[in-house]
Amino acid sequence: MKKTTVSRTVTMPDMLRAARYERAPEYGPRVLFFSGGTALTETSRVLKKFTHNSIHLVTPFDSGGSSAILRKAFDMPAIGDMRSRMMALADERISGSPEIFSLFAHRLPKEAKRKELLVLLQAMASGKDPQVAAIKQPMRRLIRTHLSMFLDAMPDDFDLRGASIGNLILSAGYLNHRKQMDPVIFMFSKLVNVLGEVTTIVNDTLHLAARLEDGQVIYGQHMITGKEVCKLDKALVELFLVKDLKTQKRTTTQISKKKKRFIDEADLICFPPGSFYTSIVANLLPKGVGQAIARKKCPKVYVPSLGEDPERIGLSLDDSIFKLIEYLCLDTDEDPPASAFITHVFIDSENGQNLRPETKARLRKEKISVVDTRLVIPQSAPYYDPQLLVTALLSLT
Repeated sequence: MKKTTVSRTVTMPDMLRAARYERAPEYGPRVLFFSGGTALTETSRVLKKFTHNSIHLVTPFDSGGSSAILRKAFDMPAIGDMRSRMMALADERISGSPEIFSLFAHRLPKEAKRKELLVLLQAMASGKDPQVAAIKQPMRRLIRTHLSMFLDAMPDDFDLRGASIGNLILSAGYLNHRKQMDPVIFMFSKLVNVLGEVTTIVNDTLHLAARLEDGQVIYGQHMITGKEVCKLDKALVELFLVKDLKTQKRTTTQISKKKKRFIDEADLICFPPGSFYTSIVANLLPKGVGQAIARKKCPKVYVPSLGEDPERIGLSLDDSIFKLIEYLCLDTDEDPPASAFITHVFIDSENGQNLRPETKARLRKEKISVVDTRLVIPQSAPYYDPQLLVTALLSLT
């Protein structure tokens, strides 16, 4: 079987193409996102109206908030971002699904005492809690079983304040499946009927570390994002992986054949808005990612973040394009052109931000197209409008 490359002129935005996908989203394109965090949540909610085949490779390296408590207790990857993306892609139309959706999104009170929280969780595990009682069998039985398993495995000093019920159920499934992530993802996806594919880029229990321009090295994603501690005051010059936060030993990991296959089968690859290092670059650190992207022939779109990104100190929007390519190149022994990793850069020069003339000239030389189209509206400013962004991406598929 021979393959050939076909090019076409694209209307931007292509409303007819988007309308066709919306009529039959089950046959929609395989748009693949490298991301983490919540920046893509609203976009994902819009995306599922047009395609049920999107692929989301999410970082499992978070070390802050409730993820830190679960990771410390059970030595597991971070699951919060994955759960959040699954909830954004969950089918809320099916009978029984809204009740499961509500429970998985529910968090225990932050101000309650431990004894009160235990009573609440035990009521859920026994099926007496109204939220659990509203769920139909056999899903109710499955949820109760996993909550009971979590209660049995939970350390005596585990902090339940503000805990996500979805995260607790996922954690119980992870432990029940001998610390295998894929069966848990499959179970959760079926529970809430995820309209797409969501998984972690790797299933390893690793952490992020960053070297700053003054030589200082900081360990843990929560130390980089500026959300739980003071924002960085020095530019980040290298992001890498470590085995754990105690030994802080540098390490590497590799994506599985299954994750490579997701990249190989994508109709479009997107590096979406989000925290530049901990959401986007973190996904590119495992070996095999850059190679798979370079090998795949399809549109590869970078949508730079708008607004403030505490991680991007000293790195302009223009600089971020070439920094992204730099990290992708680290995974290849050859010297592929920049267009092997990024084929298009989306901007909205009228409502968002523009690129410098010298940047546009350099991108033209590298055969990377700048797509300047309306992506920001007054209601979404200073960020992208999810509907416009989804329509623009689908126009290239």
